[in-house]
Amino acid sequence: MVQTDVSQLSTECTEWRQILRNYKDEFQECKKVLQEICRNTLPKDQLLEVEHFDNQFHIQLINIHDLKQLIKHHERRAATEADSVSEETYSEHEHLLTDFLALESTLQELRQDFKQFIGKVSCG
Repeated sequence: MVQTDVSQLSTECTEWRQILRNYKDEFQECKKVLQEICRNTLPKDQLLEVEHFDNQFHIQLINIHDLKQLIKHHERRAATEADSVSEETYSEHEHLLTDFLALESTLQELRQDFKQFIGKVSCG
């Protein structure tokens, strides 16, 4: 394995957390959009979709929070290892990267589905 120093691990963790913060902000705004949509009279199928998206945003905001906390904990742990980052820390970092990429894929899919829904509601 190529040696990676603590500063590189920290930089990656900071980037991941910033991306997750951006999604958090975006999805909180999406929840507000849903509230605005609900002020209109909607057919039952669209009301079901509103409920679905509200639930998904809630779940994904929890997932974002949980992963951000894991990343923050990992970053702090890596910082305590200073010059000699352990194999366990490298392994944990790779695992977090996998989790981050999986969550990001889910968030992008939710974002796209919501945009399509908004387009449908706006046109209808």
